[in-house]
Amino acid sequence: MGTATRVPRLSEVRAVEAELRLQGETLSGEDAWATLRRYGGWALVRDSFVRFRYADGFSHSRALALQTVLAILPFAIAVIGLSGVLHTEDVGRIAELLIRRISGPSQDVVDDALRASRRHAGDGGAVALWFGLLFSISNVTTGMCQVERGANRIYGVERDRPFLHKYARGLVMSVLAGLPLGLSFCVTVLGSDLSHALIEVYHLGPGTRLAWDLLRWPVGILLAVLATSVVFRRSPRRPQPGHTWLAFGATVHLLLWLGATWALSLYVGSGGSFTTVYGPLSAFVALLLWSYLTSLSLFLGLSFAAQLEAVRAGVNTPISEDPGV
Repeated sequence: MGTATRVPRLSEVRAVEAELRLQGETLSGEDAWATLRRYGGWALVRDSFVRFRYADGFSHSRALALQTVLAILPFAIAVIGLSGVLHTEDVGRIAELLIRRISGPSQDVVDDALRASRRHAGDGGAVALWFGLLFSISNVTTGMCQVERGANRIYGVERDRPFLHKYARGLVMSVLAGLPLGLSFCVTVLGSDLSHALIEVYHLGPGTRLAWDLLRWPVGILLAVLATSVVFRRSPRRPQPGHTWLAFGATVHLLLWLGATWALSLYVGSGGSFTTVYGPLSAFVALLLWSYLTSLSLFLGLSFAAQLEAVRAGVNTPISEDPGV
């Protein structure tokens, strides 16, 4: 149980609603900007981190990172292994080339896994690959439910939605948010390697390559914004303010995510020290680190949005009083 203070709902803040003369129950970006200027940027950043910490944000981030890795690896192997059975060889070939390009010193281990998945896809191994695909989808669903749990604790909501409602909603969220976020990761973080794979499979010309290099970052950021807006708006078990209000927290998330991804890429690619330490496990460790940093940035962005709304409602303290021992 977290000890972050509860963020009041809009319907509970009668005095503030009357003061700002809101139309309906939706807070706008102008209200968020006015609140940010009144409270102070540094104070809000500090209290947002305190809210994140006392809502067990680090624990929720670790759990989400593990579920992300458990979703990505079986999905990649299943897509490559089943591509021949489903007559989607081009898709499987693209995924195989992409994984081999980013595997680095782990290439021998990756090649063995990919060869085994292709070799056994036509016999009884196809059943295992289908189960791996279902396992991946279930992990994306539980990952979305983990986002709900973390968001609820950050907003001071101590109970999640009922079981069936929660996991049905998680399955829908995996499509509405998980798919755009995964595509965003592919076109931004893996964009260069993905372009080489597409060129080799489809024999694309230099003009197409140039267009891809120009468009992949705007498209990737747009997909990330769409996924983040869905997560921020629909995950917590409470009525949320408007998208323009939540855009402040979403911006914090995206800036942290892009900065962490860039810093990790520098760390992994600097001088070979990373691959020297981790050897064949370097690709797996890099994926773990990236998943954890991504989860941290998501929950920190949610904490910023929650604290901004709490301050506007008059709840300036991000955590409840220490109950003692």
